[in-house]
Amino acid sequence: MPWQIVERKIGRAGGVKQRTARQRDWDRKYGEGQWAVGYVGHGVFVPQEDALDSIYNQSYEDHFACHPEDLEELIRLAKSLRNPHADATTGVDLQVPAIMTCLERHGLQLQGTEVVDIGSWKGQASHAISIRLSPLQIKVTGEPKKTLEQFWQERKCLAVWEGE
Repeated sequence: MPWQIVERKIGRAGGVKQRTARQRDWDRKYGEGQWAVGYVGHGVFVPQEDALDSIYNQSYEDHFACHPEDLEELIRLAKSLRNPHADATTGVDLQVPAIMTCLERHGLQLQGTEVVDIGSWKGQASHAISIRLSPLQIKVTGEPKKTLEQFWQERKCLAVWEGE
């Protein structure tokens, strides 16, 4: 039996307290382990864990393939990466793990001396590349008119397992 979408456009994950409260509500409403956050693409529900690799990480892979100069600059400049928005809000950090996964897949390591933000917080970013590598700028795989952030927020939904 398939996943059934029960809520669309469920919004940002939010901070730890907000996420935990929403998850407890979904457990009460739908049953523990019977629901999943995910994305609908081409009429198919993809659980978030799978979408992280097939959509989020792949969007960064595609960006670096089309913009190798960004990858070269990042490797040369950074000793580590941070997500200032996630740090400030206790939100979920997806972009730093996506970039680190991309580097690992290609056998690459950061070689620089600076902490480089990926994205910004309250209009502040550590470097120009921080903004270029923000999910607000990265184009989503397969939908070049949408940014990764637009896709991730607009297509996020809640599904319930309708089955045995």
